[in-house]
Formats: sequence, C-alpha cells, structure tokens
Amino acid sequence: MEKTLEVLLKQVRDKRDQVVEAVANNAAKDYSEYQKLCGEIRGLSITEGFILDLAKKMEFSDE
Repeated sequence: MEKTLEVLLKQVRDKRDQVVEAVANNAAKDYSEYQKLCGEIRGLSITEGFILDLAKKMEFSDE
C-alpha cells in the first residue's frame, strides 16, 4: 500500500476509534448528539472502505 494511503488510513482509523470511545464513555449529552457521533463512525468506516478499495485497485493496476 502506498505510504500516503497508509497515513490517511491511520488517521481515519484513529479518529473513528476516538469517536467510538466517546460513545462508549457516554460523551453524548442527548440522543441528537448520539446520532451525530454514530453518523461520524459510519462515515469514517465508509471512508476506510474507500481507501482500502483504492489501495487494491492501485496494487492490481501495477501488475
């Protein structure tokens, strides 16, 4: 995997882990904030998938 993608993937995973930890520690003040945090987790997970798909495509295009 390209170094740039590795760095980006790490940043996305680190941020997702922070948000998951916040949810686990009851950081949401109300249901609306809980939904926002869940949306962030979902978005970061989707982004992770996009990065992994891109890395695979780049790997196979080199062959």
